[in-house]
Amino acid sequence: MKKFYVASSFKNIDTVRYVSNELINKGYIQTYDWTINERASRIEDLKEIGKRERNAVMEADFIIVLLPAGKGSHIEFGIALAQGKRIYLYSKNDEVNKFETTSTFYHLSEVEKCNGTIEELIETVGECVSV
Repeated sequence: MKKFYVASSFKNIDTVRYVSNELINKGYIQTYDWTINERASRIEDLKEIGKRERNAVMEADFIIVLLPAGKGSHIEFGIALAQGKRIYLYSKNDEVNKFETTSTFYHLSEVEKCNGTIEELIETVGECVSV
């Protein structure tokens, strides 16, 4: 069974939950559901959440990054990239291909850029990663 992790910002929490549930229903295993966390209010909380998220990314076979995403998601992106994991980078408005909003790392071969609907993203993952 393939394991996944979904990175994004709190702004996208409902979409993260939707993608995660759809993948779980298809037989994939989620390494960590960060959406269960409240916003951290202490440094100790940040440290514990950081450990869990780092370990989840390292345990995953692939990760999905839903844009817009914050600095934590981009660090998770970097961890996955450094480990040679497959990364699915989703942007509904194609910001990954706009020079003003893109990053050099978005265009590496380990990164599958996905645009369109969330359903198309889930379909792409299903076509590329067998359970």
